[in-house]
Amino acid sequence: MPLSVSRQRRHGPHVPETEPSPAISERRELVREAASYPFWTLSERQACDLELLLDGAFAPLSSFMDRADYESVLDAMRLADGSLYPIPVTLDVSRRFIAPLSEGDKITLRNREGFAVALLTLSEIWEPDLAREMEQVYTTRDRSHPAVAYLSATTHPIYVAGRLQSVCPAPHIDYRRYRHTPRELRAEFTRKNWERVLAFQPRDLVHCMHLALTRQAMNRHDARLLLHPSVGVTEPGETDRYTRMRCYRHVLDRYPRDSAMLSLLPLAVRKGGPREALWHGIIEKNYGCTHLLVGRNHAGAGKDEFGKPFYGEFEAQRTLIEYAPEIGIEAVPIDRMVYQPQKERYVLMSDVEPGEKTLSISDRELHAILERGEPIPEWFTLPQVAAELRATYPPLKERGFTVFFTGLSGSGKSTLAKALQIKLHECARSKISLLDGDVVRTHLSSELGFSREHRSINVRRIGYVASEITKNGGIAICAPIAPYENDRKANRELISRRGGYIEVYVSTSLEVCEIRDTKGLYSKARANLIRNFTGISDPYEAPSDAEIVIDTTDLDVDLAVDRIYARIAELGYL
Repeated sequence: MPLSVSRQRRHGPHVPETEPSPAISERRELVREAASYPFWTLSERQACDLELLLDGAFAPLSSFMDRADYESVLDAMRLADGSLYPIPVTLDVSRRFIAPLSEGDKITLRNREGFAVALLTLSEIWEPDLAREMEQVYTTRDRSHPAVAYLSATTHPIYVAGRLQSVCPAPHIDYRRYRHTPRELRAEFTRKNWERVLAFQPRDLVHCMHLALTRQAMNRHDARLLLHPSVGVTEPGETDRYTRMRCYRHVLDRYPRDSAMLSLLPLAVRKGGPREALWHGIIEKNYGCTHLLVGRNHAGAGKDEFGKPFYGEFEAQRTLIEYAPEIGIEAVPIDRMVYQPQKERYVLMSDVEPGEKTLSISDRELHAILERGEPIPEWFTLPQVAAELRATYPPLKERGFTVFFTGLSGSGKSTLAKALQIKLHECARSKISLLDGDVVRTHLSSELGFSREHRSINVRRIGYVASEITKNGGIAICAPIAPYENDRKANRELISRRGGYIEVYVSTSLEVCEIRDTKGLYSKARANLIRNFTGISDPYEAPSDAEIVIDTTDLDVDLAVDRIYARIAELGYL
């Protein structure tokens, strides 16, 4: 793999000014030029990074990192020129795509809709050590960490760098009035005569507690508020962007006139804890903010496989406070607030006297309240926000869900799936779709073979169709072999954003499956007449987190389906 001998400096001033837009004719010429180059279709995360690079939100970075910057960021949280920068911003591509290309070639970067967003003139191509990136940046290789999971399962093996040239700004058709470049936001602050601006990046929804703590911080620092939620990539379990926006607008009305504004930040968060807190500080400084609210566990990633938090509770706050003078922004640490029913107000936990009654609701508890269809207390959230949440998250019994069977060929998946469909029709709802593996192969994936890549494509297609059925309140029953854990996990994450996901592992042994094989497929596979046959010449990765495990060796179909149905009801969907 060729590497660049020389580096092109491409770091502009800390807060760059956007160059004037080219004339329409020049823009058309760029679009025509872009059509002649090999193109890379950006992932959702890459598209977010590119937009913020081109807008100046990632300054002093103005293009995807080259190797020297990347290595320096890993080791010292600084670019090669010494500028503070804690998070790698890189462009990863596949070996197949980059194989015919070399330094000096141009590639077109397209979004998922096929529009050319930018040109990249390649200056460097290299293969990173992703395990080292995990350890240096996120301090772990545990796949429970979202960024580590992304690097492990999604990131392509080759990084590329070079000079970026904007072709056409990323088109946003939603909430245009709430989308601003750093230059536009700085100009708006100047127009409003806002000299002190406090940035608040809510991770999800804003409730009464957040109203109380932001008002307190605004008063203490004599600052206006920029509500700047990240809407780049939604994580499983987070509220969708449209519901969040409806809720944010209700919240915005509760601040004094001309003291707060809302702007969407197209940031693909990494949940990198202390490093990410610094990154947020740099980004908010570029947008013109003077202060940044930083909470306990700011940009935290939860707990590892042993139940230990990835980062210390106050680690992000301490790190941002240490580097804030260099960034040019003031860190405003915030503590937990709780509701005191006797005083009917929120107070800092540190101000609560021993024995005083307090109330609070965690995110998990809120989801449980919504799942049960219970009212949300008005002390916790605004009535308008509660109404939005009840509309988006009806009780579990009214939501769509997917039952995803997985197991070896001959394990009984299809039989159980068909029997479950009948039982659900008899006892529950009517909008039920069965996505059997063989049927999907015929009608949706007929062009695919049985290589690992094609099997993954097929399973993820099934997941996508199931997610659409689930999102619209239906029930999807899927019965592919689905041998690979990464594909099942991807489907779980996709479908869980839209409704329920229940995985059924049909754990019938290989020996029993071979005995049941009336078509002789296993025999042919053992005789090498069929290649890539799951369980023989291709692995089956057994699930470790299935909601239901069924062995059909000595289990009657009716009894097995009764157990599956009972478990679905126990989970609250029936």
